[in-house]
Amino acid sequence: MTASTLETVKTEAELRRELAAVYRLLAHFKMTDLIFTHVSVRIPGPEHHFLINPYGLLFEEITASNLVKIGLDGELVEPSEYRVNPAGFVIHGAIHEAREDAHCVLHTHTKAGCAVAAQEAGLLPLNQISMEFYNRVAYHDYEGIALNTAERERLVADLGAHPALILRNHGMLTLGTTPSEAFLRMFYLEKACDIQIAAQAGGELRVPSHEIAEYTAKQFAGEVTDDFTDDHAYDMAWAALLRLLDRTQPDYKD
Repeated sequence: MTASTLETVKTEAELRRELAAVYRLLAHFKMTDLIFTHVSVRIPGPEHHFLINPYGLLFEEITASNLVKIGLDGELVEPSEYRVNPAGFVIHGAIHEAREDAHCVLHTHTKAGCAVAAQEAGLLPLNQISMEFYNRVAYHDYEGIALNTAERERLVADLGAHPALILRNHGMLTLGTTPSEAFLRMFYLEKACDIQIAAQAGGELRVPSHEIAEYTAKQFAGEVTDDFTDDHAYDMAWAALLRLLDRTQPDYKD
């Protein structure tokens, strides 16, 4: 399923609202780690400025206006009443700098994601949802807490051109041209991990062939021509998620 409008260039105000929505949705779907982990988005323009969460706030407290603006060094570039965690931008900054298409970078420490990140085989193509990521998720070996800038080059090399990264013994990361695309990618990567952990608790696993898994991944990416297409699926899913927030916590836009 491909998205038809996710790549539209947006203003800073629009990106603030969209990024705040992502933070609220991560909290709603229980993909948070208290005040830790991050979602960052690049602001259009030559300055290489980014929006990220104010350090110390729960994701359910984040709004469009309290997001902080930082540079590639992870430091504030304009006054804010909130702190920023520069160490939390080590991974994000490296990817933003290396990948022009990485407008948004989303990182999580969920139970299912960390469980799969601890498995030698990584993510298996056990379900249709999992097959979206078949041969399209990269892996980076654990080197300790990501506080060392020397790790950045190795992480970027491992990521390559993939849209998702499993940080072994650590967590998961997705990229997107917008916050909404990165979120939807993470939503389904998380679900794929959850399905895998549940399936492994049962009997012998049935794994589809390489040919079927690869074909399904290409269907998700819109790389094959089928009898039917669904080019607007992710756009409609994102619109439904915004309606959820508008009903339950409309202050994310403030």
